[in-house]
Amino acid sequence: MTITLDEIKTVDEAPAEKAMKKTIIVFSGEMDRVLAAFVLANAAAAMDDEVTMFFTFWGLNVLRKDHPPHPRKTLLQKMFGRMMPRGPEHLTLSHLNFAGMGPVLMKKAMRDAHVLSLQDLIDSAREQGVKFIACTMSMDVMGIKAEELVDGVEFAGAAAYLGEADEANVNLFI
Repeated sequence: MTITLDEIKTVDEAPAEKAMKKTIIVFSGEMDRVLAAFVLANAAAAMDDEVTMFFTFWGLNVLRKDHPPHPRKTLLQKMFGRMMPRGPEHLTLSHLNFAGMGPVLMKKAMRDAHVLSLQDLIDSAREQGVKFIACTMSMDVMGIKAEELVDGVEFAGAAAYLGEADEANVNLFI
């Protein structure tokens, strides 16, 4: 079988395969749901998909620093800040929280099963280039300031997320 020059040219001119894109809205601030979001984000990134995670309302707590600076806030914003968990180590479970023992038991079960911790999943996602976007409107409502969030987070509103979602082949709300 012989291949002609025209056939070779046709193969060379074929458009490159477009990268797949995934978006995940992280609305919940509960450990088990956040775990699911990061497992999916890491899996998609490992498949060379472009992944954007949009953190809004309670999901912003995942991105909060454990020991943030103390920016100027209103009384209501200070109250919100004190009542909400700071960072992935302080999240509760959506079910079977057992007055705070649920997350401890879940973390032990994950270690025993040799499953990455939530913090390890977050670090892995960042290393794989997953984009983290914090919802600015939610930040305003809940009194969360940019300096209270971990480094490397982008800030945008709902329209920016919708722009990302328009280009994605999978959009998840967790």
